[in-house]
Amino acid sequence: MFSRFLFLKNASYQWVLDERLIEYLCFLSKDKPWFTYGQKGAALMEHAVAYFRCSTDRQQSSGLGLDAQHQDVAILLQDSPMAVDREYYESESGKRNDRPILKKAIRYCIKTKAVLIIAKCDRLTRKALFGARLLDSKMKLIAADKPWATKLDLLDEFIRAEREGEVISKRTSAALQAAKRRGVKLGTACQLLALKNKLLARAFARKMAPIIQDLAAQGFTTIRAIVSELNRRRIRPFHGRGYKWHRNTVCKLLHLIKELHFSPQL
Repeated sequence: MFSRFLFLKNASYQWVLDERLIEYLCFLSKDKPWFTYGQKGAALMEHAVAYFRCSTDRQQSSGLGLDAQHQDVAILLQDSPMAVDREYYESESGKRNDRPILKKAIRYCIKTKAVLIIAKCDRLTRKALFGARLLDSKMKLIAADKPWATKLDLLDEFIRAEREGEVISKRTSAALQAAKRRGVKLGTACQLLALKNKLLARAFARKMAPIIQDLAAQGFTTIRAIVSELNRRRIRPFHGRGYKWHRNTVCKLLHLIKELHFSPQL
């Protein structure tokens, strides 16, 4: 791997090699498939793999979680001499270490010496020990939200992600116990499905709260304006396969956000 100080920015703010170094670096890297090189002055790109993870199939199909991850990775690549060769998508819990798609991504990175790019550390894993093992492996790892992070910084993020995962698990367990105390028979399939949908709706509201707050800050302060902007951004509602919001769905979302103690200034 070549350090960034070997690169210069051209007039288009792209990372390019100094003319005096291109021939020497091409000679050194001619047998290394993780570099792309060509004419003098052309960008010398470091190969990378992007891994995206959502916790549930619903979150993946909605595109809400993936959109944020795509945006983080895209911002990183705008100012970096890296090119993404492959993208891997997976819908699994971050607490699982035996995820098949993640294994494929790791094997490819080790085989080709490509960099593994993730949006955030909690998208890779919510197990600090597993994250530490990856950091200690031969694979290079970059978190798009903290591209400057050292291995110790990333380890701190993995610890934070595991702690956050434990909080989520306790919250879910408490909700199930509360439902049981109310007389809900947790063994009943329909009731379990209803409870699961309620928990998913609350999780969706937590994800949407910052977006609603951002819309309010930009002047979208009426139900009609929020409906129009959410549809324009093609953000899918909790229910429904299309990108179609209505007054009723927005009102339900705002009510649920209020119940969760979020308070967008509308």
